[in-house]
Amino acid sequence: MHRSLFTLFFSSALALLAFSTATVQADTDRSIDEILKPLQLTDRVYYFYGSIEGRSPLNQGMNNNVGFVVTDTGVVMLDSGPSAKVAERIAQAVAGVTEQPITHVINLGSQDHRWLGNGWFRDQGAEIVALHRTVQTQPEFGQSHLQRLIRTLGEEAMAGTEPVSAAEPVDADEHRLEVGGVTFDLLFVANAHFPGDIMVHLPDEDVVFTGDFVYTERIMGIQPNSDPVGKLENFRKLEELNPAIVVPGHGAATDLATARRDAGDYLEVIIREVRTGLENWETLDETVDRLADLPEFQHLLHYDNWHRTNVNRTYLFLEAE
Repeated sequence: MHRSLFTLFFSSALALLAFSTATVQADTDRSIDEILKPLQLTDRVYYFYGSIEGRSPLNQGMNNNVGFVVTDTGVVMLDSGPSAKVAERIAQAVAGVTEQPITHVINLGSQDHRWLGNGWFRDQGAEIVALHRTVQTQPEFGQSHLQRLIRTLGEEAMAGTEPVSAAEPVDADEHRLEVGGVTFDLLFVANAHFPGDIMVHLPDEDVVFTGDFVYTERIMGIQPNSDPVGKLENFRKLEELNPAIVVPGHGAATDLATARRDAGDYLEVIIREVRTGLENWETLDETVDRLADLPEFQHLLHYDNWHRTNVNRTYLFLEAE
């Protein structure tokens, strides 16, 4: 589809999605049944729009976005979900779109809901694809994240789930995978939400799956293991790629301008302002208090709960640089 025509189509789709999103703000958690309804982005590209709340029995830990691409020879998954049971349900949902088998699973990161479904897909014959940096990080978190999901979702929900990484990780920071007439560019720019996180660019489709350096609708999360500066480096690379469609780690698929508003601008502001505080010998508490009220980001879900923590962790990260 010609880009100008597609952009018009996608802009209309975004308007409809914005309306549907507004209707669920009173109850932002959604069931796994609702989540596993594929949303089509291009002729080939789909995604599952995860809950924008925390992991819960209702969403079965699927509070992130997972994508899939229908190629001429098979389906390529972008992440595999949080468990073997959810992976199986993802495959069933994909089968409702195409009869093509799932041949590959690309891992974008090391957080539980991005890769703990790998084992189920591997057992069905899919090849797990990941860069070496991602595979180096996954074992560090696999068991602890699995146990956390068991505590949150219950043992039955996580039955059969084992942390499984790519058997032959790619020893490079950039890798081009060609499957069935579709190009997938795996790009490591810098450590981001977790060490070794990547983005995946589909140049022929004009789509980027970002992983967790972009959130829309909800406030960016900065974890104890996150590199906020690396997240911003990733965002600047995203801007260089200039895709028509951005599929964030969390929140609705969108355009680059909205990704900039909800994620890129947020990273720019807190990194700049925390650095200013450090240069002025502000204490941690003084910096957090100074930045507690940023009206331009208060439309984002969880702002009141997470923002101060994000500033705190950014301060500690930059102080240690």
